[in-house]
Amino acid sequence: MSARYQTALKVERRFLVISAGCNLLLGCLGITFALVTSSQAILLDGLFNFSYFATGLFTVRVASLVAGGDDERFPHGYAFFEALVNGVKGMLVLGVSVMAIVGAVQALVGGGRSIAAGAAVVYGIAASILCWAMFYFSRRAVKTTGSPLVRADMENWFINAAISSCVLLAFAGIFAFKGLGLLAFVPYVDPTVVLAVAAFSLVIPVRMAWNSLMQLLNRAPDGKVIDEVVGIVDTSLRDLPVKERFIRVVQPGRQRMVLVHVILPTDYQPVGLRSLDEVRAKTHAALVTAHVATILDMLFTTDRQWGAPLSDGGAGTVDRQVFSFMKSPAKKLTFKRHFFITNALKKRNLHKYYLLIYLSFILVIVGAIYLGNKTVI
Repeated sequence: MSARYQTALKVERRFLVISAGCNLLLGCLGITFALVTSSQAILLDGLFNFSYFATGLFTVRVASLVAGGDDERFPHGYAFFEALVNGVKGMLVLGVSVMAIVGAVQALVGGGRSIAAGAAVVYGIAASILCWAMFYFSRRAVKTTGSPLVRADMENWFINAAISSCVLLAFAGIFAFKGLGLLAFVPYVDPTVVLAVAAFSLVIPVRMAWNSLMQLLNRAPDGKVIDEVVGIVDTSLRDLPVKERFIRVVQPGRQRMVLVHVILPTDYQPVGLRSLDEVRAKTHAALVTAHVATILDMLFTTDRQWGAPLSDGGAGTVDRQVFSFMKSPAKKLTFKRHFFITNALKKRNLHKYYLLIYLSFILVIVGAIYLGNKTVI
């Protein structure tokens, strides 16, 4: 592991811990000020932060697992956990936003809602300063680490900062309405802010959840990544009499996994296995230079069926092995043990976080339900 990658991992972990702590702080402030002001906009902000905190606990642990690499239970490492965590974050934020929209529409139809504007402005100032500071901090962390976990947090802090700023501007506008004698509009300020902020924040969690789902389904990354990998591999193979090469790339989270099958002529006589290892090492070094967290499998064969996809005459041995493995009575227990995630989580002590995560999740759900009421309980 390179020194640059180790430094990035340290920065990532430090940021994620600080981020989770700030989410907890803002969540507590949001719930407290929501009780004081009877503002659902502030309650929404507090619920967002509690949802971030709940997933943040898991994120910190997942970052450590990803850094540790593969093991017996997860032979391909824990990179897919990053996509899973980001998908859960997106779904949590999406759920809170939908509940907020429902509550805001009910409040608008029911004649609005009165709030304590003075305390709401105080909360808006404090929350806006902290959120924009964390957004700036997260942008720097993304440039240093390139971590998808940090990038997801950066997007969350942007949503957070935008919400807090809108809340501040809207509640400051209440005093303007009162000064102009437009008292009839004052009760509609809070639900209008909730509706606008929730609608604005829908795009990011939907995109986050969708991208995470595609990563979990092993969809290939975007064209720029593919072109970069193909260019590096082809350059490394220039000195070999390559008939065909098949390149497969997936990138769950930060981990880029590259599988290359090189088809050589049947009469090709390599100097020795060491010469092929040198080609593999050169390719890996170039790929790591382009993207630090890269795993390379490069296989050499004279029979194209071992590299071609099933749709192009490939052997499909992996599929047959998997189905044989699943059908074998003697291996059912082994299959369940390897694919039952709870066991792996317990082995990695992730179960210690269960209680806090569940309690935070329950708090988010309960608060979201109360968004449908006219007053904050």
